[in-house]
Amino acid sequence: MTFDKIKQGNVADKVIGQLEELVYGGVLEPGEKLPPERDLAKKMGVSRPSLREALYKMETRGLFESRQGGGTYVRSIVEPVFTDPLIDMFSSHPGAAEDYVEFRKALEGVAAYYAALRGTEADHEIITERFKAMEAAPQDPKIEAVTDAAFHLAISEAAHNVVLLHIMRGLFNLLRTGVFYNRSQLYARKGSRDLLLDQHKAMYDAIMEGDPESAQEAAHNHLDFVLEFLHEVGRAEEREDVSRRRLDRIRSNVG
Repeated sequence: MTFDKIKQGNVADKVIGQLEELVYGGVLEPGEKLPPERDLAKKMGVSRPSLREALYKMETRGLFESRQGGGTYVRSIVEPVFTDPLIDMFSSHPGAAEDYVEFRKALEGVAAYYAALRGTEADHEIITERFKAMEAAPQDPKIEAVTDAAFHLAISEAAHNVVLLHIMRGLFNLLRTGVFYNRSQLYARKGSRDLLLDQHKAMYDAIMEGDPESAQEAAHNHLDFVLEFLHEVGRAEEREDVSRRRLDRIRSNVG
C-alpha cells in the first residue's frame, strides 16, 4: 500500500484527508488492516501522536475500527445496510433472489458502461488479471464463483464512481452470506461454465475496446442468464414439492 508523505500544514487533518481519499476511492478495502502505527507514521512522514489523533477521528466517523488483539481496520461504508438487519427479511422473502439480481443488473450495466468510458490503463490491467484468473480457474464451482465476483468488482472499481463502488461491494458481500442463492450452483449447472466465460468475455472485450453501449448490453445479457437460472431453480423446487406431496399422499393411503 502506498501512502504519500505529509507536507506542511495541519498534519492530523492532512492525514485524515489522505486516508479518507483512500477509503472513499476504494483503494483501502473494507476489512483491510492498516500497517502498524510505527510503520504508517514513517510512510506518511508524521509523528505517531499526529497519526494517532487522525486515526481516532477516523474511528469516530465510522471509517476505521480498532479490534481486540491490536490493529486498525477499514470499516465498510454501506455493508451493514445490506448484511445486518435485512438478512432475515430477505431470506424469508421468496422473490428476494430475483429482485436482488434485477437490482444488480441495473447497477452493473451502469458500472460496465462507465468502466468502458473511464477505465484507465491500470484498470485494464486489473480487469485483465481478473479475467485471466477466471479462465485459469479449476473446474471447482466454489473457486469459479470467487473469481467471478472479483471480476465484477474490478469492473465496478473501473467505473470511478465511489457511490456505485461501495454499493456494489456491499451487494457482493451480501452474496457471500448465501442469503439469496449459492453461486457455486450456477457454475455446477451443466454447460454453464463455457456460457458464463463467453458472457464475461463479451463484457471484457467491450470494456477493453472502450465501447460503453456494448459493455452495458453484455452486462445485462449476463444477468438475464442468471435470472433465467433462478427461474429454473424455482420451477425445479416447485416440481420437487409437488412430487413429494404426491408421494406423501400415496404412503399415507397405503398405511
